[in-house]
Amino acid sequence: MGLHGKYSVGILLTFVLLGIVMLYVFPVISLITGVKTVTGNAFSVSRIALWIVLLITFLYSLFIEKGSFLLATEKKYSIAFNIKAVICLYLICVFGGAILNGLIQFLIHKEESNKILQFTSLFKNDYFLIIFTCFTAGAVEELLMRGYIQPRIEKIYNNSFLGILVSAALFGILHSTYGTIGQVVVPFFIGVVFAMFYKKYSNIKILIVCHFMIDFITLIAMNFIDFKHLSVF
Repeated sequence: MGLHGKYSVGILLTFVLLGIVMLYVFPVISLITGVKTVTGNAFSVSRIALWIVLLITFLYSLFIEKGSFLLATEKKYSIAFNIKAVICLYLICVFGGAILNGLIQFLIHKEESNKILQFTSLFKNDYFLIIFTCFTAGAVEELLMRGYIQPRIEKIYNNSFLGILVSAALFGILHSTYGTIGQVVVPFFIGVVFAMFYKKYSNIKILIVCHFMIDFITLIAMNFIDFKHLSVF
């Protein structure tokens, strides 16, 4: 198998493993423990499962592809640039996501994710779970979707646009497990923004920090208001 073939298998493996975790980790935990509701401990285990997917993908890149996990060379920027980039990306994603959610609400009138509503109570004043969840989402999702998948798609098809579009589409599809249109459209939009940034600036750490901020501020807000529509999770 050629290198492009190995890239294709790696992308498929990563996406399938992420899909399995998103769809089946809670039913499996429930089957093992006998507890039907999702608890804080069960949610923590589900986040650990995402780290395991990242580890498997890393080992695949190391031993099967026999190359670097991050194909794009990580570029360094000044502290001022990093702060400005995080703030700009955050504002674009939050306001863009809010506009898209508003349009969806206007067109569909009302849609709620039962899964998200079920999770809401888990984060009430549990700041360790909030931080762990947000850090997992920021690090694992950015390293896999932007760091691993995006440049490999670009290499396979020799097309940077496809790298951006496909990685963002996969990002949106994975969030469809939350059961609403908004949970696909908004992550797809954010995926495009992040992928374009990564293509131009090749700095995954900025994306991890921004992704963390989006989720962290959202989950902290859930402690104080009835927040039913998360942009990223």
